[in-house]
Amino acid sequence: MLISLVRQYSRPYKPFIVAVVVLQLAATIAALYLPSLNAEIIDRGVARGDTELIWDIGMVMLGVSLVQVAAAIAAVYFGSKAAMAVGRDVRRAVFHKVSSFSAQEVNEFGAPSLITRGTNDVQQVQMLVLMGLNFMVAAPIMCVGGIIMALREDLELSWLVWVSVPALFVVVGFLVWKLMPLFRTMQTKIDNINGVLREQITGIRVVRAFVREPYEAQRFGKANRELTDVSLAVGSLFVLMFPLIGMILHLATAAVLWFGGLRVDAGEMEVGALTAFLQYLLQILVAVMMGTFMAMMIPRASVCAERIGEVLGVTPAISEPERPEQPTRQAGVVEYRNVTFAYPGAEAPVLDNVSFTARPGQTTAIVGSTGAGKSTLISMLPRLFDVGSGEVLLDGVPVTRMAHADITDRVASVPQRPYLFSGTIAHNLRFGNPDATDGDLWEALTVAQGADFVRAKDNGLDAPISQGGTNVSGGQRQRLCIARALVAKPQVYLFDDSFSALDVTTDARLRAALKTTTQNATVIIVAQRVTTILDADQILVMDHGQIVARGTHDELLETSPTYQEIVQSQAAAEEVA
Repeated sequence: MLISLVRQYSRPYKPFIVAVVVLQLAATIAALYLPSLNAEIIDRGVARGDTELIWDIGMVMLGVSLVQVAAAIAAVYFGSKAAMAVGRDVRRAVFHKVSSFSAQEVNEFGAPSLITRGTNDVQQVQMLVLMGLNFMVAAPIMCVGGIIMALREDLELSWLVWVSVPALFVVVGFLVWKLMPLFRTMQTKIDNINGVLREQITGIRVVRAFVREPYEAQRFGKANRELTDVSLAVGSLFVLMFPLIGMILHLATAAVLWFGGLRVDAGEMEVGALTAFLQYLLQILVAVMMGTFMAMMIPRASVCAERIGEVLGVTPAISEPERPEQPTRQAGVVEYRNVTFAYPGAEAPVLDNVSFTARPGQTTAIVGSTGAGKSTLISMLPRLFDVGSGEVLLDGVPVTRMAHADITDRVASVPQRPYLFSGTIAHNLRFGNPDATDGDLWEALTVAQGADFVRAKDNGLDAPISQGGTNVSGGQRQRLCIARALVAKPQVYLFDDSFSALDVTTDARLRAALKTTTQNATVIIVAQRVTTILDADQILVMDHGQIVARGTHDELLETSPTYQEIVQSQAAAEEVA
C-alpha cells in the first residue's frame, strides 16, 4: 500500500524526483572521490615532500567538495518540494473522499480516526518521502560505491566489509520486525486520545455542569498513559539501535586500524591507502545507518499508508447516479412510498413501510416520542441516508436518481443540532447562496427573528462567529441556522426540531413570519412542542418507525390516542386547543 500510494501521488512530480536522483548521484560520486584524493596527497605529496602536488590535489579536492555541497543543497531543495507536494495532494484526496462520505461511513471510521488519518498519518508518509529522496538515493550509491572503492584500495581487508555490513543489516531487520506492530498500535492510541480530547472540548459545558472534571481527567489520563506506554516501548527499541550501530562502527574502525597497521608494518600497504580504506568503510557503514533511519520510518509509514488507503478505498454508500435525472416540474412535491430503513447492525428497522406526500403551500408536521424515527425520516430527502426499500421522490423523480446538487438546490435543511462555521454572520448566512445580497440576509434575519440581536452587535453582519457558533446562545444559533435556510430560497424546507431553543413568544412570531415567506414552498417540520404545529395542514404521528395516525390537530385530538398522550404530556388537551 505504501509503495502504490507514493507512486500514485508522486507521478506528477517526476521532474523533481529525477533532479534529486541526478544531484544525489553527483554529490555521492564527489564524496566517494575525496578519500582517493586524500590518499594520493598522503602517499605522493606528504611522503615525498612535494608541496606543489599537495596544492594541486588540494585545489581539486576543494572543487570536488564545492560540487558535493552544491549538489546536496539542490537535491534537498527539490526533494522537499516533491515531498511537500505529495503530502499536500494526499491530504487533499483524503479530505475530498471524507467529504463524499455519508453519515454511515463517518460513523464506521469515527471522527477522531478520520482527523488522525488526514493529518498525522499523511505527515508520516510525507516525512518518509522526504527522507527517502534525501537518503535512499544516496545510501545505495554510497554503499555500493564505497565497497568498490575500498576493494580497489586493498583487497585483503575486504573481509571486514563482508562482516560489518551484514551485522548492521541483522540489527536493522530485528528492530523493524519488532517495531511494525508497535507502530500500528501507536496510531490507534493516537486515535483514542484525539477522540477523548475532542469529546471533552466539545462537551466542556456538560462536563462542568455535572462536575465531571475528575472523571474526564481520569479518562484522558488512561488514554494518555496507553499512548505513553506504546511510545516508551518504541523508544526502548530506538535506544538499543544507536549503541548497537555505534559498537559495530567502532569495532570496524578498530579492526581496520589493527589489521591495516599490520599490513603497513609489513610493507604490504601504504598509509594513504589505509586511511582511504578506513574512510570508505565508514562511508559504507554511514550509508547503512542512513538506510537504518529510513527502515525505522518505513514500518510506521506503512501502517499510516494502510490507514489512508482504507479511507481512499471506500466506495461511499451514497453516490452520484451515472445518469442523473431532472424533474420536469419545479414544484417541490415530496413523496415517500413504502420507505423502510435500518441502521447497520440494528436488530429492527427504524422506519417501517412509511408513506406520505407533502405538497407546496402546505406544512407537514411530524411528531412522536424520542426514537420514533422522525429525524431519520426527513434525512432521506437530502440523502444523508438512502432508503433500504421503497422510494423517496422529489417532483416525481426518486432522489437516488438525482444529482446531489439538484437536490440541494431544491431542499434546505435546518438540522436538529444547529451548527455554525467559524467566520462571520454573513459568511454563515451565505452558505446556501453565495450570491445573496446584504438585503437578502437582513430579510431572512427579520423572518427568523434574528435581525435585532445581529444589529446589536458591533459589526452587524460582519460580527465574528466562532467554530460551532459557541459565542452565541442556543436560541440565536437556531435563528441564524433558520435564516441560512431562508437565504437559499429553496422549494422544500426541512425543520428538524429547529424551534426547541426559542421561547413561546419568539416561536409564535417566527412561525407567523414563515407563513408568508414559505407560502409557495413545501414545509416539513419535526417538532417536540405541540404549539409549534397547531396550524399544520397535516400532522403525522410516528411510533416505533411507523405512521400510526395523520390529520390536523383537531382531528388527531379526537381520533389518535398516541397524539392525545403527546398533548397531555405538555398541557391539558383543552388548554392547547
